Amino acid sequence: MTSTHRGPEEVQDQEVRTLLEERATRLRARADGSADETVLMVAEFPLGEERYAIPLDTLRAALPLRLVTPVPLSEPHVIGVLRYQGQVLAALSLAALMGGHGWRQDPAVLLVVDRGDGELCALDCEAIPRPLSLPSAAVEAARTHAEGPVTEVLLSTTRQVIHLIDLPRLFARGAGARNAG
Repeated sequence: MTSTHRGPEEVQDQEVRTLLEERATRLRARADGSADETVLMVAEFPLGEERYAIPLDTLRAALPLRLVTPVPLSEPHVIGVLRYQGQVLAALSLAALMGGHGWRQDPAVLLVVDRGDGELCALDCEAIPRPLSLPSAAVEAARTHAEGPVTEVLLSTTRQVIHLIDLPRLFARGAGARNAG
């Protein structure tokens, strides 16, 4: 009896296959002489049905969500607090900060990130992010049309859209909304 349900191993195998295909495409491009293009390294992860990323230089750690201590009566986007390298950090719901995007599965990971002001916080995430390089030219072209904290970058090789989160803009927007209320 065969089942159409794909197990976690099959899904992971497909993700690994996709990652290897992307790497092969990049290597072929380098062999063709297009290796001079600069790239932005990002940490890419799912948020619902879409792919999101943050600049890799803002990521400090990926930790298990179970390290969070809930804070009763906190704001809806606050999951709780956790201790990281001697500091107490706020653990925040990325989906809530992004305006209600839903997760495909329950978050299991916290991403400790630099918010852009030297302060650290943790954002929940469905899965441990994977490194990805985005062509700097595509990122800059997409940023000219972006108005909020998210820039949609189209990868020409795979025709996939990566939603690049600008953390300083995301947290500035959130602070402005809280201060206005």
